[in-house]
Amino acid sequence: MPDSQTAALCAALRRSLKQRGIRHADAAQHCGVGVASIKRWLAGRGLTLHRLEQLAALAGLTLADLAETTAAPQPDLAKALTLAQEKALSDDDLLAFVFVVTLGGEPWQDIVGDFGVPPAAVATALTKLEKLALIDLLPGGRVRPRVVRSIIWRKAPMRAQFEARMKPQFMAMDFAAPETVYTSDIYKLSDHGAAALAELLEQQRRELQALAEADRRQSVLVRRWYAVLSAARPLDTSGLRQSLVRLRN
Repeated sequence: MPDSQTAALCAALRRSLKQRGIRHADAAQHCGVGVASIKRWLAGRGLTLHRLEQLAALAGLTLADLAETTAAPQPDLAKALTLAQEKALSDDDLLAFVFVVTLGGEPWQDIVGDFGVPPAAVATALTKLEKLALIDLLPGGRVRPRVVRSIIWRKAPMRAQFEARMKPQFMAMDFAAPETVYTSDIYKLSDHGAAALAELLEQQRRELQALAEADRRQSVLVRRWYAVLSAARPLDTSGLRQSLVRLRN
């Protein structure tokens, strides 16, 4: 295999592994070798056809898929959506849901199996998402997002959609149910501290995304969908004051 072709395949493999959140340690465990060997192989040194196929499979690719990805340049992942893209998503609940699920790395087939959405409807949504330059449709029914996984939703359309459709569902859930995992606390913060808190919540979201990715690759148990809502706002102290007054009396 010519050196230039090996380099292109290794570059495509590194991108694919990174997009799926697969670390060198994960690949080493999968292949039963040390991290140093993985780094050497991904640099194109000592990489056999068998090992290339093994690593490609870890990234959810066949060798043919991997070769195809080298034929065209990979798109730079957008870090934010355009207003038009958010507007299109906010106008179509199914479109937005399919986008969020595939952005999270879950196969679109799970939308059919877990939620009973007709395959044709999901296929139509995927075609729309590709036309919106939000995903690429790849061979074998695979989907490649064209935006970063940790994208921040800050424009008005998606926030309005959350307020109108998702927020009522979140608030209707019984978060006191035994299976609920939750924490709660109160803090006294300056405006600067509140801004830092917002960044910590965003960091938590990225860590949860990495957790979900690792669980998808490694778990042999049945997985269920979980709803996670992290929020912070100025505390309405009126009710707390009344409770404290009653306790004092």
